[in-house]
Amino acid sequence: MPSSNQASDQEIELLRLVTVGSVDDGKSTLIGRLLYDTKGAFEDQLQAVRKDDGADDGADSIDLAQLTDGLAAEREQGITIDVAYRYFSTPKRKFIMADCPGHEQYTRNMVTGASTANAAVILIDARKGVLQQTRRHTHIIGLLGLPHLIVAINKMDLIDYDEATFTRIKEELSEFCARQHIHDLICIPISALAGDMVVDRGDNMPWYSGQTVLEALEGVEVSGHIDECDFRFPVQYVCRPQTKELPDFRGFMGRIASGTVKAGDEIMQLPAGKKSKVKEIVTFDGDLDEAFAPQSVTLTLEDEIDISRGDIIVHADKAPQIAKEIDAIVCWMGEEPLTPRKKYLIKHATNTVKAMVSEIQYRTDINALTQDENAEELTVNEIGKISLKLMSPLTFDHYADNRATGNFIIIDSFTNNTVGAAMIC
Repeated sequence: MPSSNQASDQEIELLRLVTVGSVDDGKSTLIGRLLYDTKGAFEDQLQAVRKDDGADDGADSIDLAQLTDGLAAEREQGITIDVAYRYFSTPKRKFIMADCPGHEQYTRNMVTGASTANAAVILIDARKGVLQQTRRHTHIIGLLGLPHLIVAINKMDLIDYDEATFTRIKEELSEFCARQHIHDLICIPISALAGDMVVDRGDNMPWYSGQTVLEALEGVEVSGHIDECDFRFPVQYVCRPQTKELPDFRGFMGRIASGTVKAGDEIMQLPAGKKSKVKEIVTFDGDLDEAFAPQSVTLTLEDEIDISRGDIIVHADKAPQIAKEIDAIVCWMGEEPLTPRKKYLIKHATNTVKAMVSEIQYRTDINALTQDENAEELTVNEIGKISLKLMSPLTFDHYADNRATGNFIIIDSFTNNTVGAAMIC
């Protein structure tokens, strides 16, 4: 029997978040502050980034930014290049943080870090206000459909904690976020270096009565999003052990991408459309009456129907779309540009399909946030809308309806490199 402490620890929710911002806005320092103040950094990590002035007076003796800038090139240049993942927890929640680069040339890294996040934290330098890079990152967060955005207006200590400056930046960004369809917005004035309003409130901003960054992160609602979507179960593997104990066992293994399923539910296999009912929900720890995303389970059915890897099992009355032609917003990551008539592989859930780019509908000017409808190609880090023709039907949802089955990656069939990340629209 697990102890009550172990049980409660297992029930703590996990929040995946991404931090972005312009260069030198203090992303790495903010994460370092969160790690230090929540005791999420190990002693050997702290020793490695301790300043060489002989002092040992808490956070002031630590170079907080270097707790996340792990690459030598990042430490030398004082910038973040790759996505750095860090983990910490509080009694209320566990966190996985992705510290993403601020430079425009690392847009693809930022998209990668944000693609699996439940919430985003954008840093703004209070002295500079809302910059073009701020708008760029906010636009991408809107495209990716992240449900929660926390804006940390940093370096308030350098403007004497001026309330009017905070209010002006908050109003400007709130108006911009509304146009990007981001509605759950929290703005917080902070000093990551001094620690004000990050984990502890501090004494320098009595005019601000809202949440600290940690309080906001602990309060973000993450449960229910994928559970509330329709049931989607991409089949990873067909299990037929054919042992003496299980001579006729035939189960379909995979991870529930969204929704819930119960024993007895009527289901349908796609793309063929064959129907049956769920007989058992099998796991290593025993059979379940009900399972939900993102659990990994094995489903057995009452009828012998042909199902293989790449198929999707859904509830019979809530089927997704099936098509051989799709439109998608794509962030291009390949060194070779994307052009019409080029052929690629599409990796969608557990299915891989051959595809050809039939049209570039537009390329987004990431600075002006306008659409160039005469674009002939997409180069590395550019974002645009494309049309694809597929060799075989794809079973999907629109990204706005279901992130789990509304995204795919594009693979170069010659190099096998991932060259694009896309959202079906």
